[in-house]
Amino acid sequence: MKNYFQFSERGTSFKKESAAGLTTFLSMAYILVVNPVILSQTGMDKGALFTATALSAIIGSLLIGLIANYPIGIAPSMGINAFFTFTVCIGMNIPWETALAGVFIASVLFLILSLFKIREKIINIIPKDLKHAIAGGIGFFVAFMGLKNAGIVTGNEATFVAIGNLKSGPTILAITGFIITVFLLNRGVKAGIFYGMVLSTVLGIIFGVINPPHSIIGKIPSLEPSFGVVFSQLDDIFTPKVLAVIFTFLFVAFFDTAGALIAIASQAGLMKNNEIPNAGKALLADSMSGIVGSVLGTSTTASFVESSAGIAIGGRTGFTSVVIAACFTVSLFFSPILSIVTPEVTAPALIIVGAMMATEISKIDWSNFAIVIPCFVTLITMPLTFSVATGIALGFILYPIAMMATKKTQEVHPIMFVLCAIFIGYFVYVI
Repeated sequence: MKNYFQFSERGTSFKKESAAGLTTFLSMAYILVVNPVILSQTGMDKGALFTATALSAIIGSLLIGLIANYPIGIAPSMGINAFFTFTVCIGMNIPWETALAGVFIASVLFLILSLFKIREKIINIIPKDLKHAIAGGIGFFVAFMGLKNAGIVTGNEATFVAIGNLKSGPTILAITGFIITVFLLNRGVKAGIFYGMVLSTVLGIIFGVINPPHSIIGKIPSLEPSFGVVFSQLDDIFTPKVLAVIFTFLFVAFFDTAGALIAIASQAGLMKNNEIPNAGKALLADSMSGIVGSVLGTSTTASFVESSAGIAIGGRTGFTSVVIAACFTVSLFFSPILSIVTPEVTAPALIIVGAMMATEISKIDWSNFAIVIPCFVTLITMPLTFSVATGIALGFILYPIAMMATKKTQEVHPIMFVLCAIFIGYFVYVI
Protein backbone atom coordinates (compact mmCIF):
# COMPACT_ATOMS: atom_id res chain seq x y z
CA MET A 1 0.00 0.00 0.00
CA LYS A 2 2.78 2.42 0.93
CA ASN A 3 4.48 1.76 -2.40
CA TYR A 4 1.28 2.06 -4.44
CA PHE A 5 0.40 5.45 -2.94
CA GLN A 6 4.07 6.60 -2.82
CA PHE A 7 4.09 7.51 0.86
CA SER A 8 7.88 7.90 1.00
CA GLU A 9 8.19 9.93 -2.20
CA ARG A 10 5.53 12.38 -1.01
CA GLY A 11 6.73 12.59 2.58
CA THR A 12 3.60 11.25 4.23
CA SER A 13 2.39 8.35 6.37
CA PHE A 14 -0.65 6.20 7.06
CA LYS A 15 -1.47 8.32 10.12
CA LYS A 16 -1.24 11.62 8.24
CA GLU A 17 -3.29 10.35 5.31
CA SER A 18 -5.99 8.95 7.59
CA ALA A 19 -6.28 12.18 9.56
CA ALA A 20 -6.34 14.16 6.31
CA GLY A 21 -9.10 11.99 4.86
CA LEU A 22 -11.24 12.31 7.98
CA THR A 23 -10.69 16.08 8.09
CA THR A 24 -11.67 16.52 4.44
CA PHE A 25 -14.74 14.34 4.97
CA LEU A 26 -15.86 16.45 7.93
CA SER A 27 -15.30 19.60 5.85
CA MET A 28 -17.45 18.35 2.99
CA ALA A 29 -19.96 16.17 4.90
CA TYR A 30 -22.45 19.03 4.78
CA ILE A 31 -23.11 18.06 1.15
CA LEU A 32 -25.02 15.00 2.40
CA VAL A 33 -27.52 17.34 4.03
CA VAL A 34 -27.45 20.37 1.74
CA ASN A 35 -27.53 18.64 -1.67
CA PRO A 36 -30.82 16.79 -0.98
CA VAL A 37 -32.35 19.98 0.44
CA ILE A 38 -31.50 21.97 -2.70
CA LEU A 39 -32.30 19.35 -5.34
CA SER A 40 -35.51 18.17 -3.67
CA GLN A 41 -37.03 21.55 -4.57
CA THR A 42 -37.25 20.25 -8.14
CA GLY A 43 -39.57 17.46 -7.00
CA MET A 44 -36.87 14.82 -6.56
CA ASP A 45 -37.11 12.39 -3.67
CA LYS A 46 -35.02 13.63 -0.73
CA GLY A 47 -34.20 10.14 0.56
CA ALA A 48 -32.99 8.95 -2.84
CA LEU A 49 -30.94 12.15 -3.13
CA PHE A 50 -29.19 11.44 0.17
CA THR A 51 -28.17 7.97 -1.00
CA ALA A 52 -27.18 9.21 -4.48
CA THR A 53 -25.06 11.97 -2.93
CA ALA A 54 -23.22 9.54 -0.65
CA LEU A 55 -22.68 6.89 -3.34
CA SER A 56 -21.42 9.40 -5.92
CA ALA A 57 -18.96 10.76 -3.32
CA ILE A 58 -17.79 7.23 -2.49
CA ILE A 59 -17.26 6.22 -6.12
CA GLY A 60 -15.79 9.56 -7.23
CA SER A 61 -13.32 9.77 -4.33
CA LEU A 62 -12.24 6.16 -4.86
CA LEU A 63 -11.71 6.75 -8.57
CA ILE A 64 -9.50 9.81 -8.17
CA GLY A 65 -7.61 8.24 -5.27
CA LEU A 66 -6.92 4.89 -6.90
CA ILE A 67 -6.47 6.03 -10.51
CA ALA A 68 -4.71 9.40 -10.11
CA ASN A 69 -3.28 9.10 -6.56
CA TYR A 70 -4.61 12.54 -5.61
CA PRO A 71 -5.84 13.55 -2.11
CA ILE A 72 -9.15 14.91 -3.37
CA GLY A 73 -12.76 14.36 -2.38
CA ILE A 74 -15.36 14.29 -5.14
CA ALA A 75 -19.08 14.86 -4.56
CA PRO A 76 -22.04 16.72 -6.12
CA SER A 77 -20.89 20.29 -6.65
CA MET A 78 -22.29 23.15 -4.61
CA GLY A 79 -23.26 25.93 -6.98
CA ILE A 80 -23.98 23.57 -9.84
CA ASN A 81 -26.74 21.95 -7.77
CA ALA A 82 -28.25 25.42 -7.22
CA PHE A 83 -27.95 26.15 -10.96
CA PHE A 84 -29.63 22.79 -11.67
CA THR A 85 -32.52 23.58 -9.32
CA PHE A 86 -33.21 27.29 -9.55
CA THR A 87 -32.06 28.15 -13.08
CA VAL A 88 -32.68 25.00 -15.09
CA CYS A 89 -35.63 23.27 -13.41
CA ILE A 90 -37.50 26.18 -11.80
CA GLY A 91 -36.41 29.14 -13.94
CA MET A 92 -36.46 27.39 -17.35
CA ASN A 93 -39.26 24.99 -16.37
CA ILE A 94 -37.26 21.93 -17.45
CA PRO A 95 -38.26 18.67 -15.67
CA TRP A 96 -35.60 17.33 -13.33
CA GLU A 97 -35.49 14.08 -15.30
CA THR A 98 -34.49 15.97 -18.47
CA ALA A 99 -32.00 18.11 -16.55
CA LEU A 100 -30.37 14.95 -15.19
CA ALA A 101 -30.06 13.68 -18.76
CA GLY A 102 -28.30 16.95 -19.57
CA VAL A 103 -25.83 16.30 -16.74
CA PHE A 104 -25.27 12.79 -18.13
CA ILE A 105 -24.52 14.09 -21.65
CA ALA A 106 -22.17 16.79 -20.29
CA SER A 107 -20.31 14.14 -18.27
CA VAL A 108 -19.96 11.87 -21.30
CA LEU A 109 -18.50 14.81 -23.24
CA PHE A 110 -16.13 15.37 -20.31
CA LEU A 111 -15.02 11.76 -20.58
CA ILE A 112 -14.35 12.10 -24.31
CA LEU A 113 -12.36 15.32 -23.76
CA SER A 114 -10.39 13.59 -21.00
CA LEU A 115 -9.64 10.46 -23.06
CA PHE A 116 -8.22 12.63 -25.83
CA LYS A 117 -6.30 14.60 -23.17
CA ILE A 118 -7.88 17.87 -24.29
CA ARG A 119 -8.74 18.88 -20.71
CA GLU A 120 -5.21 18.02 -19.54
CA LYS A 121 -3.71 20.04 -22.40
CA ILE A 122 -5.81 23.09 -21.53
CA ILE A 123 -4.86 22.94 -17.85
CA ASN A 124 -1.16 22.55 -18.59
CA ILE A 125 -0.99 25.50 -21.04
CA ILE A 126 -2.43 27.93 -18.48
CA PRO A 127 0.36 30.47 -17.72
CA LYS A 128 1.99 29.94 -14.33
CA ASP A 129 0.96 33.39 -13.03
CA LEU A 130 -2.68 32.65 -13.83
CA LYS A 131 -2.34 29.29 -12.09
CA HIS A 132 -1.10 31.04 -8.94
CA ALA A 133 -3.97 33.52 -9.26
CA ILE A 134 -6.49 30.69 -9.62
CA ALA A 135 -5.09 28.92 -6.54
CA GLY A 136 -5.03 32.16 -4.54
CA GLY A 137 -8.48 33.18 -5.75
CA ILE A 138 -9.91 29.86 -4.65
CA GLY A 139 -8.31 30.54 -1.27
CA PHE A 140 -10.26 33.80 -1.01
CA PHE A 141 -13.37 32.01 -2.25
CA VAL A 142 -13.00 29.24 0.37
CA ALA A 143 -12.39 31.78 3.14
CA PHE A 144 -15.43 33.78 2.02
CA MET A 145 -17.54 30.60 2.19
CA GLY A 146 -16.24 30.03 5.70
CA LEU A 147 -17.06 33.59 6.81
CA LYS A 148 -20.52 33.27 5.26
CA ASN A 149 -21.19 29.88 6.87
CA ALA A 150 -20.04 31.25 10.22
CA GLY A 151 -22.47 34.16 10.00
CA ILE A 152 -19.60 36.62 10.31
CA VAL A 153 -20.34 37.99 6.84
CA THR A 154 -23.94 38.34 5.73
CA GLY A 155 -25.96 39.86 2.89
CA ASN A 156 -27.05 43.50 2.95
CA GLU A 157 -29.25 45.28 0.40
CA ALA A 158 -27.43 48.60 0.76
CA THR A 159 -23.82 47.39 0.86
CA PHE A 160 -24.21 43.87 -0.63
CA VAL A 161 -22.30 42.35 2.29
CA ALA A 162 -21.94 43.38 5.93
CA ILE A 163 -20.81 42.01 9.27
CA GLY A 164 -23.28 39.56 10.76
CA ASN A 165 -24.72 39.19 14.24
CA LEU A 166 -21.67 38.32 16.30
CA LYS A 167 -23.86 37.70 19.34
CA SER A 168 -25.74 34.76 17.86
CA GLY A 169 -24.95 31.32 19.22
CA PRO A 170 -23.83 29.68 15.97
CA THR A 171 -21.56 32.62 15.09
CA ILE A 172 -20.01 32.62 18.57
CA LEU A 173 -19.41 28.88 18.16
CA ALA A 174 -17.67 29.45 14.82
CA ILE A 175 -15.49 32.24 16.25
CA THR A 176 -14.60 30.07 19.25
CA GLY A 177 -13.72 27.19 16.92
CA PHE A 178 -11.58 29.52 14.84
CA ILE A 179 -9.64 30.72 17.89
CA ILE A 180 -9.16 27.14 19.13
CA THR A 181 -7.94 25.98 15.73
CA VAL A 182 -5.53 28.90 15.29
CA PHE A 183 -4.16 28.27 18.80
CA LEU A 184 -3.63 24.56 18.08
CA LEU A 185 -1.93 25.23 14.75
CA ASN A 186 0.38 27.84 16.27
CA ARG A 187 1.27 25.33 18.98
CA GLY A 188 2.44 22.97 16.25
CA VAL A 189 -0.49 20.53 16.40
CA LYS A 190 -0.53 19.23 12.81
CA ALA A 191 -4.09 17.92 13.05
CA GLY A 192 -5.23 21.19 14.65
CA ILE A 193 -7.94 21.75 12.03
CA PHE A 194 -9.50 18.35 12.73
CA TYR A 195 -9.25 18.69 16.51
CA GLY A 196 -10.71 22.18 16.26
CA MET A 197 -13.81 20.82 14.51
CA VAL A 198 -14.21 18.04 17.09
CA LEU A 199 -13.91 20.46 20.02
CA SER A 200 -16.31 22.91 18.36
CA THR A 201 -18.89 20.14 17.94
CA VAL A 202 -18.59 19.11 21.59
CA LEU A 203 -18.90 22.73 22.77
CA GLY A 204 -21.88 23.27 20.48
CA ILE A 205 -23.72 20.30 21.99
CA ILE A 206 -22.82 21.29 25.57
CA PHE A 207 -24.14 24.85 25.15
CA GLY A 208 -27.19 23.88 23.13
CA VAL A 209 -26.10 25.45 19.84
CA ILE A 210 -26.04 22.05 18.14
CA ASN A 211 -28.85 19.60 18.76
CA PRO A 212 -27.59 16.14 19.73
CA PRO A 213 -28.72 13.39 17.33
CA HIS A 214 -31.94 11.58 18.27
CA SER A 215 -30.46 8.30 17.06
CA ILE A 216 -27.20 7.00 15.73
CA ILE A 217 -28.02 4.44 13.07
CA GLY A 218 -30.60 5.01 10.32
CA LYS A 219 -31.97 3.03 7.39
CA ILE A 220 -30.41 3.70 3.98
CA PRO A 221 -33.07 5.34 1.74
CA SER A 222 -33.90 3.66 -1.59
CA LEU A 223 -32.46 4.93 -4.88
CA GLU A 224 -35.44 3.70 -6.87
CA PRO A 225 -37.10 7.10 -7.52
CA SER A 226 -34.12 8.44 -9.47
CA PHE A 227 -31.80 5.57 -10.40
CA GLY A 228 -31.36 5.24 -14.18
CA VAL A 229 -33.97 7.88 -15.02
CA VAL A 230 -31.51 9.57 -17.42
CA PHE A 231 -31.77 6.75 -19.93
CA SER A 232 -35.48 7.35 -20.49
CA GLN A 233 -34.95 11.07 -21.13
CA LEU A 234 -32.26 11.17 -23.79
CA ASP A 235 -34.76 11.78 -26.61
CA ASP A 236 -35.91 15.02 -24.94
CA ILE A 237 -32.56 16.82 -24.71
CA PHE A 238 -31.98 17.88 -28.32
CA THR A 239 -33.67 21.26 -28.10
CA PRO A 240 -31.85 24.63 -28.22
CA LYS A 241 -32.78 25.39 -24.61
CA VAL A 242 -31.56 22.08 -23.20
CA LEU A 243 -28.42 22.10 -25.37
CA ALA A 244 -27.55 25.50 -23.87
CA VAL A 245 -27.99 23.98 -20.42
CA ILE A 246 -25.68 21.09 -21.34
CA PHE A 247 -23.04 23.58 -22.53
CA THR A 248 -23.33 25.51 -19.26
CA PHE A 249 -22.96 22.34 -17.19
CA LEU A 250 -19.92 21.49 -19.32
CA PHE A 251 -18.35 24.93 -18.94
CA VAL A 252 -18.90 25.43 -15.22
CA ALA A 253 -17.88 21.91 -14.19
CA PHE A 254 -14.82 21.97 -16.48
CA PHE A 255 -13.32 25.04 -14.90
CA ASP A 256 -14.53 24.39 -11.36
CA THR A 257 -12.61 21.12 -11.51
CA ALA A 258 -9.63 22.69 -13.25
CA GLY A 259 -9.44 25.39 -10.61
CA ALA A 260 -9.71 22.93 -7.73
CA LEU A 261 -7.08 20.66 -9.27
CA ILE A 262 -4.63 23.52 -9.81
CA ALA A 263 -5.17 24.87 -6.29
CA ILE A 264 -4.83 21.48 -4.61
CA ALA A 265 -1.78 20.43 -6.64
CA SER A 266 -0.10 23.74 -5.79
CA GLN A 267 -0.94 23.48 -2.09
CA ALA A 268 0.28 19.87 -1.89
CA GLY A 269 3.51 20.71 -3.72
CA LEU A 270 2.70 18.32 -6.58
CA MET A 271 3.07 20.85 -9.42
CA LYS A 272 6.15 20.11 -11.59
CA ASN A 273 7.42 22.57 -14.23
CA ASN A 274 4.06 24.35 -14.34
CA GLU A 275 2.34 21.02 -15.06
CA ILE A 276 0.21 18.77 -12.88
CA PRO A 277 1.42 15.15 -12.81
CA ASN A 278 -1.30 12.60 -13.56
CA ALA A 279 -3.70 15.42 -14.46
CA GLY A 280 -5.16 13.26 -17.23
CA LYS A 281 -5.96 10.46 -14.81
CA ALA A 282 -7.49 12.89 -12.30
CA LEU A 283 -9.70 14.42 -14.98
CA LEU A 284 -10.67 10.97 -16.25
CA ALA A 285 -11.73 9.95 -12.74
CA ASP A 286 -13.67 13.19 -12.37
CA SER A 287 -15.49 12.59 -15.68
CA MET A 288 -16.37 9.02 -14.77
CA SER A 289 -17.76 10.11 -11.40
CA GLY A 290 -19.99 12.66 -13.17
CA ILE A 291 -21.50 9.92 -15.33
CA VAL A 292 -22.06 7.68 -12.31
CA GLY A 293 -23.60 10.53 -10.31
CA SER A 294 -26.12 11.38 -13.02
CA VAL A 295 -27.18 7.73 -13.33
CA LEU A 296 -27.58 7.50 -9.56
CA GLY A 297 -29.70 10.64 -9.63
CA THR A 298 -27.75 13.75 -8.63
CA SER A 299 -26.39 16.87 -10.31
CA THR A 300 -22.82 17.25 -11.58
CA THR A 301 -20.04 16.01 -9.33
CA ALA A 302 -16.75 17.89 -9.00
CA SER A 303 -13.49 17.97 -7.08
CA PHE A 304 -14.15 19.71 -3.76
CA VAL A 305 -11.99 22.69 -2.81
CA GLU A 306 -12.61 21.63 0.81
CA SER A 307 -10.05 18.90 0.05
CA SER A 308 -7.51 21.59 0.90
CA ALA A 309 -8.46 21.14 4.57
CA GLY A 310 -7.03 17.61 4.51
CA ILE A 311 -3.98 18.70 2.55
CA ALA A 312 -3.32 21.37 5.16
CA ILE A 313 -2.74 18.67 7.78
CA GLY A 314 -0.55 16.45 5.59
CA GLY A 315 -2.67 14.64 2.97
CA ARG A 316 -0.54 14.05 -0.11
CA THR A 317 -1.72 10.83 -1.79
CA GLY A 318 -4.79 9.03 -3.03
CA PHE A 319 -5.05 7.15 0.25
CA THR A 320 -6.58 10.34 1.65
CA SER A 321 -9.33 9.94 -0.96
CA VAL A 322 -9.79 6.29 -0.03
CA VAL A 323 -10.35 7.36 3.59
CA ILE A 324 -12.84 10.01 2.41
CA ALA A 325 -14.73 7.31 0.50
CA ALA A 326 -14.70 5.04 3.56
CA CYS A 327 -16.14 7.84 5.71
CA PHE A 328 -18.94 8.46 3.20
CA THR A 329 -19.65 4.71 3.23
CA VAL A 330 -20.02 4.75 7.01
CA SER A 331 -22.19 7.86 6.76
CA LEU A 332 -24.79 5.88 4.80
CA PHE A 333 -25.57 3.98 7.99
CA PHE A 334 -25.12 6.87 10.44
CA SER A 335 -27.08 9.59 8.67
CA PRO A 336 -28.82 10.85 11.87
CA ILE A 337 -25.54 12.07 13.41
CA LEU A 338 -24.56 14.08 10.31
CA SER A 339 -26.76 16.91 11.56
CA ILE A 340 -24.11 17.77 14.16
CA VAL A 341 -21.58 18.62 11.43
CA THR A 342 -23.03 22.10 10.94
CA PRO A 343 -21.66 24.88 8.69
CA GLU A 344 -20.50 26.72 11.83
CA VAL A 345 -18.33 23.74 12.79
CA THR A 346 -16.55 23.58 9.43
CA ALA A 347 -16.36 27.35 8.89
CA PRO A 348 -13.10 27.88 10.86
CA ALA A 349 -11.38 25.20 8.78
CA LEU A 350 -12.44 26.89 5.54
CA ILE A 351 -11.24 30.32 6.69
CA ILE A 352 -7.84 29.02 7.80
CA VAL A 353 -7.35 26.86 4.71
CA GLY A 354 -8.35 29.83 2.55
CA ALA A 355 -5.60 31.87 4.20
CA MET A 356 -3.07 29.13 3.50
CA MET A 357 -4.10 28.88 -0.15
CA ALA A 358 -4.04 32.67 -0.59
CA THR A 359 -0.26 32.64 -0.07
CA GLU A 360 -0.03 31.51 -3.71
CA ILE A 361 -0.48 35.13 -4.81
CA SER A 362 3.04 35.89 -3.55
CA LYS A 363 4.35 33.92 -6.56
CA ILE A 364 2.65 36.20 -9.10
CA ASP A 365 4.85 38.69 -10.95
CA TRP A 366 3.27 41.84 -9.53
CA SER A 367 5.82 44.04 -11.31
CA ASN A 368 4.34 43.22 -14.74
CA PHE A 369 1.14 45.21 -15.29
CA ALA A 370 0.06 42.95 -18.18
CA ILE A 371 0.03 40.04 -15.73
CA VAL A 372 -1.30 41.98 -12.73
CA ILE A 373 -4.70 42.88 -14.23
CA PRO A 374 -5.78 39.39 -15.40
CA CYS A 375 -4.53 37.85 -12.15
CA PHE A 376 -6.20 40.47 -9.96
CA VAL A 377 -9.52 40.15 -11.79
CA THR A 378 -9.32 36.35 -11.41
CA LEU A 379 -8.62 36.74 -7.69
CA ILE A 380 -11.29 39.27 -6.88
CA THR A 381 -14.17 37.93 -8.97
CA MET A 382 -14.12 34.40 -7.56
CA PRO A 383 -15.44 35.40 -4.13
CA LEU A 384 -17.47 38.38 -5.36
CA THR A 385 -19.37 36.37 -8.00
CA PHE A 386 -19.35 33.25 -5.81
CA SER A 387 -18.05 31.30 -8.80
CA VAL A 388 -14.61 29.81 -9.45
CA ALA A 389 -15.49 29.30 -13.10
CA THR A 390 -16.39 32.98 -13.64
CA GLY A 391 -13.09 34.15 -12.16
CA ILE A 392 -11.15 31.77 -14.40
CA ALA A 393 -13.12 32.83 -17.48
CA LEU A 394 -12.47 36.53 -16.93
CA GLY A 395 -8.78 35.87 -16.38
CA PHE A 396 -8.63 33.86 -19.59
CA ILE A 397 -10.23 36.72 -21.51
CA LEU A 398 -7.99 39.46 -20.13
CA TYR A 399 -4.64 37.62 -20.25
CA PRO A 400 -4.32 37.30 -24.07
CA ILE A 401 -5.65 40.83 -24.55
CA ALA A 402 -3.11 42.26 -22.09
CA MET A 403 -0.26 40.32 -23.70
CA MET A 404 -1.28 41.53 -27.17
CA ALA A 405 -1.29 45.12 -25.90
CA THR A 406 2.31 44.70 -24.72
CA LYS A 407 3.33 43.00 -28.00
CA LYS A 408 4.06 39.67 -26.29
CA THR A 409 1.63 37.61 -28.35
CA GLN A 410 4.31 35.02 -29.06
CA GLU A 411 4.44 34.16 -25.35
CA VAL A 412 0.77 33.13 -25.33
CA HIS A 413 -0.24 29.62 -26.38
CA PRO A 414 -2.71 29.66 -29.33
CA ILE A 415 -5.24 27.69 -27.29
CA MET A 416 -5.46 30.66 -24.91
CA PHE A 417 -6.77 32.84 -27.75
CA VAL A 418 -9.34 30.19 -28.66
CA LEU A 419 -10.49 30.00 -25.04
CA CYS A 420 -10.63 33.79 -24.85
CA ALA A 421 -13.07 33.83 -27.80
CA ILE A 422 -15.13 30.98 -26.32
CA PHE A 423 -15.47 32.75 -22.98
CA ILE A 424 -16.48 36.02 -24.61
CA GLY A 425 -19.17 34.10 -26.49
CA TYR A 426 -20.24 32.42 -23.27
CA PHE A 427 -20.78 35.75 -21.49
CA VAL A 428 -22.56 37.27 -24.52
CA TYR A 429 -24.87 34.43 -25.48
CA VAL A 430 -25.30 32.21 -22.40
CA ILE A 431 -25.10 34.27 -19.20
